[in-house]
Formats: sequence, C-alpha cells, structure tokens
Amino acid sequence: MTVELSLVIPAKNEARRLPAYLTTVQRYLRRADLEGHEVIVVDDGSIDGLADSVAHLASGWPELVLLRHVASRGKGAAIRTGFMAAQGRYLLFADADGATPIDEELRLRHAIDAGADLAVGSRLMTGHAVRCHRAWSRRAAGWVFARLVHSMFPISVQDTQCGFKMFRKEVGKCLSEASTEDGYLFDIQALALAERWKLKVVELPVRWRDVPGSKVNLIRDAYSMALGIRRVRRKMSLRRRGAAQHSFKSDEFCEPKDSINALTND
Repeated sequence: MTVELSLVIPAKNEARRLPAYLTTVQRYLRRADLEGHEVIVVDDGSIDGLADSVAHLASGWPELVLLRHVASRGKGAAIRTGFMAAQGRYLLFADADGATPIDEELRLRHAIDAGADLAVGSRLMTGHAVRCHRAWSRRAAGWVFARLVHSMFPISVQDTQCGFKMFRKEVGKCLSEASTEDGYLFDIQALALAERWKLKVVELPVRWRDVPGSKVNLIRDAYSMALGIRRVRRKMSLRRRGAAQHSFKSDEFCEPKDSINALTND
C-alpha cells in the first residue's frame, strides 16, 4: 500500500478526547486527495483504557495503527516512536485533543510541496479565515514562554509549541533520531536543530481552539519549563563543542546533509 501521509498522534490517558478526534480524522482522510494514509497512535503508558478504544476503532479502519509504550516516556519519545515506524512521504504529528482541525494539514502539505523541509502550524500568526480561541491566561503564559525560548535559541518560529507540525519524511526521521528530549521540549530541540542545520522551516497560521483537559499548565509548570529549556541549551552547546573537538560533521546523531540525502535516495 502506498502511504503519502503519516499522521502520528502521541497520547497519554486520552480515552475521553481522542476517539472523537479520530472520527473526524477518518472522515477527512477518506475524502482527502491523498494516494494513501496511515494514522499511528502512540499510547504513552495510558491507564485509562485508551488502547482498547483505539483498537476498537482500528477494527474497522485498517490504516489506523496502535503502538504502545508500557510505561510513560513523554510526548517527544512518543513522536519519535511514531516517526520511526511511519512510511509516509509527509510526517505530521498532532495533539490528541484535536485542537487544530485535521483539514489544516493541507496548508502544511502545500508548504512542503513548495520546498519547505518542515511546516509548523502557528496560533500566533494571523491569516485569512484563521481563528484562535484561547483563554487570555494561557495566551499570556504562552507569550512569556515564547519570549524565554527565543532568548535562548535562535529559532525563527514564533509559536514553537503548537502541536501541529509536518516534516518531509527524511527530515522528520533524522530530527527525531537526533533529538534527545523525550518530553514536551521535543519541539524546541527539533526546531533548534532544524535552524542549526539550515533546513527550510515555514510557519503558517492555523485554526486552533483551546480544548479543556490539557496535561501541561504553562503557569503551574513555568519553573520546571524554564529549567528544561536551560537544560536543552546546555546539552546542545556541549554536543556542539564536543563535535568540533572530534571533527564530526554534525553535532548530533545523524549528519544533516548526508543522512537526509541518503534517506531521500532510498
């Protein structure tokens, strides 16, 4: 079976929210202009019966695949597991709450077709018919978080944490392999690596709405997030210096140009 789009959904204890989102995904993908698709749900150690819910849907939807982590390893680890198993030409990861409608994938796909290596959905940009329904408190906390990130990393993307990002297959696999972050800071490290490797990153406005039940609270978790961002910067700086001392072409697990080109030629 030809797979053009692989949608990876990292999920932990999302038995309440994910099934409804998967229903809309199935409806959309059945009529989308795609040669083929697969939807990979990575159950990150759920204890709420999520796996049973997904398995029930998969019984009538062969393109739906369930992968499981026995114990929770984090959002980044779940995305990495999904991307490593994915077969599609386009690799998209989306949050399990369905905050961004799945039909926004077409906007990102067009950007990839136009030459982007990575297309990032944004809640901060404005555009035609783009709406972002977000509580003021979360908007303010998000602004502070973004300022902190951009003070430490040369990332051109405004909204690093929007859970709707699409990669060319070879780029997604290489960045996933290179990333050492297993949690919610996976996005930041992947974007920082993309900038360092001089990949073409495009940020596009997408429709988005705040869905109750988020596992991350930017206000409550602010301190741990700040420590995490500093940790990521420190690790990347150490890798860069170590790579220079050992004359490696890259400071991470896979060499950007050589590895990406090799995957392209497979």
